[in-house]
Amino acid sequence: MVFLFLHQNFPGQFAHLAPALAAKGHQVFALSSRFSKPDTWRGVRLIPYAYDEPKDQKLHPWLNTMNRAVDRGTVVLRAALALKARGLKPDAIIAHSGWGEALFLREVWPDARIGIFCEFFYATEGADVDFDPEFANPNELGRGPRMMFKNMAMRMQLEQADAGISPTHWQADSHPPELRQRLTVLHDGIDTDAIRPDPEVRLTLEGHGSWTRDDEVVTFVNRNLEPYRGFHVFMRILPELLRRRPKAQVIVVGEDGLSYGSPPKEGGTWKDKMIAEVRGCIPDADWARVHFVGRVARGDFTRLLQVARVHLYLTYPFVLSWSALEAMACEAAIVASDTAPVREVMRHDETALLVDFFDKERMVDAIDRLLSDPDKRRAMGKAARAHVVDHYDLKRVCLPKQFEWVDALVAPRH
Repeated sequence: MVFLFLHQNFPGQFAHLAPALAAKGHQVFALSSRFSKPDTWRGVRLIPYAYDEPKDQKLHPWLNTMNRAVDRGTVVLRAALALKARGLKPDAIIAHSGWGEALFLREVWPDARIGIFCEFFYATEGADVDFDPEFANPNELGRGPRMMFKNMAMRMQLEQADAGISPTHWQADSHPPELRQRLTVLHDGIDTDAIRPDPEVRLTLEGHGSWTRDDEVVTFVNRNLEPYRGFHVFMRILPELLRRRPKAQVIVVGEDGLSYGSPPKEGGTWKDKMIAEVRGCIPDADWARVHFVGRVARGDFTRLLQVARVHLYLTYPFVLSWSALEAMACEAAIVASDTAPVREVMRHDETALLVDFFDKERMVDAIDRLLSDPDKRRAMGKAARAHVVDHYDLKRVCLPKQFEWVDALVAPRH
């Protein structure tokens, strides 16, 4: 069969499924704006399309997300028509709905089966919006209509699709009932054969240092350092954490951009803003034990989780990060925010210590407790890995279920 994947940052959530289908002998293509020229990756033929954000368009602000989706969808439509003219006829199209790439593909291949990866559906309450009182806007005019337009492109893609997939129950349940019934809950999977504990691990990051399991390492990870993943809360616990743990080495992974949310109102980056806020409370000798390492390579990232004595994971009620499950797979002792997506995968005092997202004192207490109790760390880490192996293992759990979902997607209609 012929499969076409769409993801503006391919492979993204399709990093395992797309090459696995190619390995089964299917023809697999991926259309993405991430690449500048055609290539082949693990049997997947990569096809680039060029995309630039629309500029100087006068729109109502509620329409910005929808406008970008239509604009990108139109670019993809042109690329798809060109591929069709060259003879490409996919049996199935599998696309992430977040950027509008699959909006118009029924126009090109009306008989193809379409499966949509649905990551999140925004709501006016009960999730990320106004979760954090520091950035809340309870008197916002027209929040409901704004959310409606923010979701519109994702809704339209799923409504046209034959099936949808969502990685966790909480994320699937964020969708309204008429869309939720189209979704199968299937995580992309964690390769627990590769992402596993290593007692002999050594992490060396040029310009920062070298660490082993003998060091008291505390890790914190964001794709980009920002409030949605609790960066501001983490920074505010640093003075007390460093004071209590004079041997702790704190390694912070993350870039300075934005994945979610908004930049600081006064401009600049969240990293610069939070350093300016807390630096005066931290002596130079303690600050020297904090390492902002930016983005790290895949191998170093696994070693980071393997070397961590305690890993801190914070998130708004929002999309669950891969890093949380990968830390569990590495038997890291985890302190995490007691928020809905975390509670789905971690159990308090068994696989992690869950604390209120805003309770900085309890957060420091929890990290301090685990750093002082190697038996607790060991037991909790083993229980965390066992949970991931049982429920999220790539090869034995998730990928077989993804194949079943694909088989159902392409099965003949009756």
